[in-house]
Amino acid sequence: MRALFSCFIAVLLCGAAQADRIKDLSSVQGVRNNQLVGYGLVVGLSGTGDRAPFTNQTFRNMMEQFGITIPQGEDPRLRNVAAVSVHATLPPFSKPGQEIDVTVSSIGNADSLRGGSLLLTPLRGPDGQTYAVAQGNLVVSGFGAEGQDGSSISVNVQSAGRIPSGAIVERGVENTFSQGDYLTFNLHRPDFTTAKRMAATINDLLGPDAAYAVDAASVRVTAPRDPNQRVSFISVLENLDVTPGEESAKVIINSRTGTIVVGKHVRVEPVAITHGNLTVTIDNQLNVSQPEPLSEGETVVVPDTDIEIDEGDNRMFLFGPTVTLNDIVNAVNEVGAAPGDLMAILEALKSAGALKAELIVI
Repeated sequence: MRALFSCFIAVLLCGAAQADRIKDLSSVQGVRNNQLVGYGLVVGLSGTGDRAPFTNQTFRNMMEQFGITIPQGEDPRLRNVAAVSVHATLPPFSKPGQEIDVTVSSIGNADSLRGGSLLLTPLRGPDGQTYAVAQGNLVVSGFGAEGQDGSSISVNVQSAGRIPSGAIVERGVENTFSQGDYLTFNLHRPDFTTAKRMAATINDLLGPDAAYAVDAASVRVTAPRDPNQRVSFISVLENLDVTPGEESAKVIINSRTGTIVVGKHVRVEPVAITHGNLTVTIDNQLNVSQPEPLSEGETVVVPDTDIEIDEGDNRMFLFGPTVTLNDIVNAVNEVGAAPGDLMAILEALKSAGALKAELIVI
């Protein structure tokens, strides 16, 4: 059998749903990450800094805090300093003194941050409060080289880097984990069947009415108030196995790469499909027309064009009333459709109402 496509095509053949742990299907409401952001300076660059006006302004403000005044109107011409944005993710239950990773990115026209060091930078949350401070030497994966003639080469991104454990947490973020008489599990993928099964699994362990599904995305569980008991309580629940509900029938097309994923339960009603290619070949040849001796004619170039048309010999295929995923794959193999042609076929099937699946183009 010929390959389905000349490029890579992924076909998702789902078997029976397998049980997953509750901790893999959901998260506890109120237990979440928090985003932090800050603005600072990276120093110690080897002439690859930026010349943005705000960089000079920031540098002046920093020097004034150390009691050094730079005369007005004087341009420091800093090529070893770059203005950067610093962002980090504050995990739930983070405590003061713990360390988190930070990412540093140039916001000016710096050529590279390699070899630079980030000066003390407050990291703030959406409420404007400082939750961590960052400082340290950058790790930059990219590098580049430039010749005297102006030629250059670069690998990866040189204007961004990371500082492992580069920020120290100064304050934690309050959450509702220890409040109230209930805990709520929020499903990563809302599904009524999964929510119902999760509630039933918890009730089988704790007794009837201990848990109930609020909607397709949330399951509420009665929980002890004592924090220590609540931790043990969640530790037991999150390791329970639940069989999630099966996904709805979907066909996903990546128009950029030609990748097509066909999920389980995809069906096609009786329909006939024909796929043919019209190939036009034009062959141009240039012939020289030479006049006879002693004639007053001129030598000219005469074009000779040969045109051939091939309509192909592809046949029409009929999908019966019990078409399965395997039937679709086999039929497309016989048609010999290219990735772009198959996308058109699937879209036509959907428009005709024959494709019983959600068609998603990404």
